[in-house]
Amino acid sequence: MILKKKEKQTNNSLGLKAINNKHISIQFSLDGFSFCVFNKENNTVVALRSYSFEESNNSPQRLITNISSLFKTCDALKLNYNTVSVTHSNDLFAFVPKPLFNEKNLHRYVSFNNKVYRHDLVVYDLIEKEEMYSVFIPYVNINNFFIDQFGSFNYKHITANAVEHLMSIYKYSLKPHVFVNVERNHFQLIVISEKKLLLCNSYPYKTKEDFLYYILFAAEQLKLHPETFELVFMGAIDRNSPLFEIAYKYVKNVSMIETRFTCEFNADITESDKREHYLLINQN
Repeated sequence: MILKKKEKQTNNSLGLKAINNKHISIQFSLDGFSFCVFNKENNTVVALRSYSFEESNNSPQRLITNISSLFKTCDALKLNYNTVSVTHSNDLFAFVPKPLFNEKNLHRYVSFNNKVYRHDLVVYDLIEKEEMYSVFIPYVNINNFFIDQFGSFNYKHITANAVEHLMSIYKYSLKPHVFVNVERNHFQLIVISEKKLLLCNSYPYKTKEDFLYYILFAAEQLKLHPETFELVFMGAIDRNSPLFEIAYKYVKNVSMIETRFTCEFNADITESDKREHYLLINQN
């Protein structure tokens, strides 16, 4: 069953079809799916939509059913695109410094934090500027489905996209920065300090107390005091969210991420939309 969480569309399907050079960016997890469409002719985001899936049915097998249903009902997903990019959001990932990387050890890297089976496909991407590899297990059934729909496409893990983008912007910041990308039932936490990536991990949460605990625990392990680091939120959170409010009580410097983009947006895409889909927009 698909539960529509939010829909933002700045062009009807006929308008999208008329664009000669268009790109679609897709991001998905077990419990959600979102996409945005770029008009590459004028570098503008012209459509933005997101959906959430029924929590009780979360599984890779159920996910393909949910996504397939979306493609049958959403006209924008039936169009032909010049280029397609996809990010997988799950906790089946690891980062490995380039000097330590060995292609023979892919399963071992991911198994440090997850249960991995011999038949699991493990892939990797080089984040060249940071001299590290993103190693992860993609949802193969979803990739196969996208091949049928789009032909060729690029895909990576959401954390690779996040690290690559955030390091390019905040690498030279003087203060340590803790970035949190909030999703429905989990979040990614990325810590950057002194030109280095100190941590990138994913945490599940059910309550705001769970949410706060993982943030403070990660900071404590890195010897970061709540009065000294910058806590920056993006994703499914705003200043009125209970998650933001509880973090604000315990961390001195809390903010929403600045919406810095090199593209333009159609008028009815708000600043809130841009922050919620910050990583999706920046995967283009």
